[in-house]
Amino acid sequence: MDFFAHQDRARRHTRRLIALFVLAVAAIVVAVDAVVVVALGLMSQRPDGSTALPLATLAGVSVAVLAVIGLASLYRTASLGGGGGAVARGVGASLVPADTTDPALRRLRNVIEEVAIASGVPVPEIYILEHEPGINAFAAGFSPADAAVCVTQGCLQQLNRDELQGVIAHEFSHVLNGDMRINIRLMGLLFGILALSVIGRQLLYAGYWGGISVGSSRGRRDSNGGAIVFIGIGLLVVGGIGVFFGRLIKASVSRSRESLADASAVQYTRQTGGIAGALKKIAALEAGSQFTDTHGEEVSHMLFGEAGAYSALFATHPPLVERIRALEPQFDPRELEQVARDWSDVRRAANPADPRASLTGLLPAVLAATVAGPGVAPAAQILPAVAARAPLAPAAVAAQVGQTDAGDYAHAAQVQAGIPSDLLAAARDPAQAPALVLALALSADDSQRSAQHAQIAQALGPELASAAEMIAARTRTLHPLQRLPLAALVFPVLRRRPRAQLTALVQILDTLAHATGGVEIEEYCLSALVRMQVLDALDPARGFVAGSLKLDDCRDAFALVAALVAEFGHDDVAGAQRAFQLAVQEALPGRALAYAPPADWPARLDAALAQLDRLNPAGKELVVRGLTRAIREDGQVRVAEAELLRVICAAMHCPLPLKLDGSD
Repeated sequence: MDFFAHQDRARRHTRRLIALFVLAVAAIVVAVDAVVVVALGLMSQRPDGSTALPLATLAGVSVAVLAVIGLASLYRTASLGGGGGAVARGVGASLVPADTTDPALRRLRNVIEEVAIASGVPVPEIYILEHEPGINAFAAGFSPADAAVCVTQGCLQQLNRDELQGVIAHEFSHVLNGDMRINIRLMGLLFGILALSVIGRQLLYAGYWGGISVGSSRGRRDSNGGAIVFIGIGLLVVGGIGVFFGRLIKASVSRSRESLADASAVQYTRQTGGIAGALKKIAALEAGSQFTDTHGEEVSHMLFGEAGAYSALFATHPPLVERIRALEPQFDPRELEQVARDWSDVRRAANPADPRASLTGLLPAVLAATVAGPGVAPAAQILPAVAARAPLAPAAVAAQVGQTDAGDYAHAAQVQAGIPSDLLAAARDPAQAPALVLALALSADDSQRSAQHAQIAQALGPELASAAEMIAARTRTLHPLQRLPLAALVFPVLRRRPRAQLTALVQILDTLAHATGGVEIEEYCLSALVRMQVLDALDPARGFVAGSLKLDDCRDAFALVAALVAEFGHDDVAGAQRAFQLAVQEALPGRALAYAPPADWPARLDAALAQLDRLNPAGKELVVRGLTRAIREDGQVRVAEAELLRVICAAMHCPLPLKLDGSD
C-alpha cells in the first residue's frame, strides 16, 4: 500500500472512529437519561394510564452529558496540542539532548537521524523512558514537524543496531502514514468518556457523605442523598461500560495498524531480521514489552508492543508469534527458548561497535567469547556533481512518497557522514542553531549577501548576523544534497527555542527568501522548508489539515507550480514550455493550461503551495507525477530540481525520500 493509499485509509479510520464514537455517546446519553429518570422518579402517569416522560428535563440532562464528554475530549486534545513531546513528557519520558555525550544515546540519535534524513522529514524529538526495562517504543505528534519518538531503556540494553533500526522504522511508518493524528484523537475521545466515570465517583462520594440529614438519627440518609448516590452509581457504571467499549474500539483499530506498520518497517529497511529480532526478544525475555514504572494504558495503542498483560479483546497488537511469522514464515517458537538462554547471562562487549551488541554494549556471554566477523562494508558512493543529471520516472517517484527503503537509508548515512564535524556540532548546539540556519539561507553572491547581513542585523541583532556570516563560509563548501539534511539535523534544537524567537526567525527567513534583486532557487528551497516546518511546530494541531479538494479545483495553482518547475529545470524557453505541457498531460489530461511563470514567483509560489496542500490524496499524487514528468522532460534531473520537488512535496505534507528513483 503506497503513501496516498495510506492517507485514504487513515481518513476512513478517522470517519469510522467518529461514527463509532457518535454511537457510543448516543448510547451513553440514553443510559444516563434512564438513570436520572429512575433515580428522581420523574415518570408520571397520564389519565389514560400511559407513562409520561419529562422531555424538557431529559433534554437538559442530554445536553449536560454531551457537554461533559465534548469539553473533556477537547480539553485532553488541547493538552496534547504541544505535539509529540507533550505526549512523551506526559508519560514521564526524558528528552535526549541533541548534543548528548552518552555513547548509547548517541547511537540511538544516529539511527533516528539517519532514518529521518532518508525519509525527507525533520528529525523528531527523541525521548527515553529510563526506568522501563521492557522493549518498547512509540511515536506521537500531529505531523512530522512536531513528532517525537520515545524508546525504553530496555531498547538500549537489549537491542542491537539492526533491531533498533527495525523498531524505529516501525515507528516512522506511523509518523509518515498519519497514524499519530488518529492516536491523539483516540486519547481525547476516550478521556471524554472516562470523565463520566470520574463525575459518577464524585457524586457517589458526595451523596454518601453529604446525604445524611442533620437532624436525623445516626446513619439515616435523606431521599436526596439516596438519589445522588444512585445517580453516581449509574454514571460510574455507564461511564465504565463506555470506557470498556471505547477500549475495544481502540484495540481493534490499533491491531490493524500495527500489522501494517510491521510490514512497512520491513519495506523501510528491506530486511526482516531487525524487527523480527526485536519481537523475538520481547517474546523471550522476562521483561518483554511491559511497562513497570509507567502508566501506559493511555498510550497503549501507540506502542511497539503491549504495555501490559491484556486479554485478547483489549490487546492493541496482534499476538507476538503471529507478528513474527508474518515476517519470517518459517519461524519456530522453540527459537525463543534459545534467545532466553542466551540473554540470561550477558557480558560487556570488548568492542562497543560489535554489531551483535546492544546499544549499551551488552551481548550474551556465549557471543562475547567469539569475535564478530568484519561484516560487509558499504560501498563508497560519491555524491553527484552539482550539474550532474540522473534519470527519473514519474510513477516511481510518486510511489516513493513516504516509502523509504534500505538504499535511501544507506544514502542518508553517507550524506550525513560527509558533513563536516564542526557543522554537525553547530547543528546540535542550541546557541549556534539559529546562526546555522541563517547561514544556509545566505546567498553565495557577495553583494546580495551583504544586503542579507544588514537585514539579519536589523531584525535579530548584529551578533547573530556576524555568527551566520562566519558559519556561511563553511556551509558554502557543502554539496547541495547536504544542505537540507543539515537543516533537518538542526530542527530538534531549533524547535525548542522560545516562540517569539522562532517567529522572528521565520520572518527573517521569509524576508531573505523574498528579497528583491533575484532569489536563487536553492535559497528559496532552504528558507521555505525551514519556515514550513517551524510553522507546523509552532501550532502542531493546526499544522496538518486533511484536504478534500480535487486537482481540477486547484488547476491554477498547479499550473503556476508546474511552470516554475519547468522554468527552473530548463535553460531554454521551448524546453520549459514542452516540459510544462507534459506535466499538464500527466496530471490533468485534456486540460489546456497556459505556461506563464510569474516574475514575482516566491510569494506566488507560497500561495500556490498552500492551496495544493488542501488537495485530497489522489490530487497530491497527480501533482507529484505531473511535476516529475516536467522534470524528466530531458530524461534527467538536476540536483536543484530534485530539491525543489522535495520542498513542494513537503509543503503538501507528502515526505519525499532523499534519493529519487529513476526506474521506469
